[in-house]
Amino acid sequence: MELDIIYETDDLIAINKPHGLLVHRSKIADDVKVFALQLVRDHVGHFVHPVHRLDRKTSGVLLFAKSREVNSRIQTQFQEHKVNKTYLALVRGYTPDELTIDYPLTVEDKTQDAETYFRTLERFEIDVPFGKFQTSRYSLVEVKPSTGRFHQIRKHMKHIFHPILGDRPHGCNKQNRLWLEKFGLTKMMLHAQYLGCEFPDGKPIEITASKSKEFIRIEQLLRTGNLPPT
Repeated sequence: MELDIIYETDDLIAINKPHGLLVHRSKIADDVKVFALQLVRDHVGHFVHPVHRLDRKTSGVLLFAKSREVNSRIQTQFQEHKVNKTYLALVRGYTPDELTIDYPLTVEDKTQDAETYFRTLERFEIDVPFGKFQTSRYSLVEVKPSTGRFHQIRKHMKHIFHPILGDRPHGCNKQNRLWLEKFGLTKMMLHAQYLGCEFPDGKPIEITASKSKEFIRIEQLLRTGNLPPT
């Protein structure tokens, strides 16, 4: 697999992670042989440290430190909520213009505060009947989590009844089936577009990742209404 390197210095390297690529080896996918950590390590020629995580199904900015010291300093910024992250998501329904979701999340019997802000960039309506409705409505949202809980954005969008397209298991099974059968969608429409922080010397770091071809395809399909024949 060819890496899409979007940022690199003597201390840091970032890739635009494709949908489906694991950050590192995991017990829940022990059959997978290729990982982002391995690919970046092979490119750099020595061990690297992932300074944050992205879900396997999420595309976008994934940052690695080339040394333990730099990793520790960037990790401190994450812990102090000084790292700015922006995601794009295509979700079911018409979302509010903007909203802050303040809803604690529980993982393995541990409950933590979680907060996610989003604003709606665009709304779509396509001539596809769904349930009792004659059309289907969707939204493109820009999401900025202020905490970093496991599957936070996915769970928060589900909580407000605007699940992300292609999300399993937090999405809408009926919508996912519709999009798979009618539009061939097999990927989750969540993209880590931007990451901003400071290098240990105080210099600002800003990294942007372009949307995947599949995200663009679905976005254009919704925008133009050019649906495949039934």
